[in-house]
Amino acid sequence: MKSALSNSSLIPGMQTIKGMIMNRTIKIIIAAAIIIIGAMDAMATEEALYKVVKTSGSFEIRDYASNLLAETIVDGDLEGAGSKAFRTLFRYISGNNRPRSTVAVTSPASKEAQGEKISMTAPVLQHGVQERWVVSFTMPATSTLQTLPDPDDPKITLRQVPARRMASVRYSGLWSEKSYLQHKRELESWVHKMGFTISGAPVWARYNAPFTPWFLRRNEILLPIAAGDDTKVQSK
Repeated sequence: MKSALSNSSLIPGMQTIKGMIMNRTIKIIIAAAIIIIGAMDAMATEEALYKVVKTSGSFEIRDYASNLLAETIVDGDLEGAGSKAFRTLFRYISGNNRPRSTVAVTSPASKEAQGEKISMTAPVLQHGVQERWVVSFTMPATSTLQTLPDPDDPKITLRQVPARRMASVRYSGLWSEKSYLQHKRELESWVHKMGFTISGAPVWARYNAPFTPWFLRRNEILLPIAAGDDTKVQSK
């Protein structure tokens, strides 16, 4: 009798331990899935083309090739502007546009041209202008103004950006104004210390989808600098 009671008294405890193990296993699986999704998100996206000409810790000097941007201007604060503009720009690359190419001869004559889907290219860019925010999607490197479809939304414009030299700082973490300002100050301080000349407004660059875990995100601040500082790049 004592043995039976003793064994029965152990069952609830065993069930509790099993439940704890199960919960821990589930958490590990979820965490692994999040990491895999984040890694896939980072690998599956084309990036704007640039050449690194100097590296110092998390800071870099880069030469960017000319590229195309689809951009829109929105009101709001730093953190909210990106979310507001993202939906507008994402609809454009998802087919809310008018293709410039003609319908193939083999298509039915009555068939209307459908919007083109455009590959997502990192990063998403954001910078301030006259107390508003310009948010941009980088277009694929093979795109031209002649081949990109026209936006259906009049709030979106397509713009060719010339080749340029940029100073950058890379960091992970949340998309917060506090973190943005902190890293912007660090980059400005490094640029001045190196003797470079800032030639434009800071740009906030985000490389990942919103659902990417904060610790896997790649965020950057970019500062345009004068392209004539080649001797400083080589000597410092």
